Amino acid sequence: MSPEDGGPPVEVYRRYLESGRLGFQRCAGCGAAVFYPRVLCPVCGSSDLAWETSSGRGVVYATTAVYRREDDPYNVVLVDVEEGFRMMSRVEGVPAEEVEVGARVTLRLDLTDDGPVPVFVPEGEGP
Repeated sequence: MSPEDGGPPVEVYRRYLESGRLGFQRCAGCGAAVFYPRVLCPVCGSSDLAWETSSGRGVVYATTAVYRREDDPYNVVLVDVEEGFRMMSRVEGVPAEEVEVGARVTLRLDLTDDGPVPVFVPEGEGP
């Protein structure tokens, strides 16, 4: 079954991740990129949403370091992906305090017990 074969948006999104790609939707009504996947366009309300595959390239829009008592800090970022949507994730391979707004990043899928998780790495360091 290909990712685009239908079903609830969250299941289609998961199939994209399992196939090694980042899926998002584009509204046929207004052209908006839609992420996190849903059944209606949040801009115009259209239900005519088509699936596309992201290049996985983007720019850090905002970042923060989260400090834990018993472990190293980690970062949480908002990334403006070049196809026109923003997503929350983290940047791996950089100390939490050193992730910079404006940094160019590339998608990497980390495999976990719950399935693939989209994270980012500094541009030029991803697979």
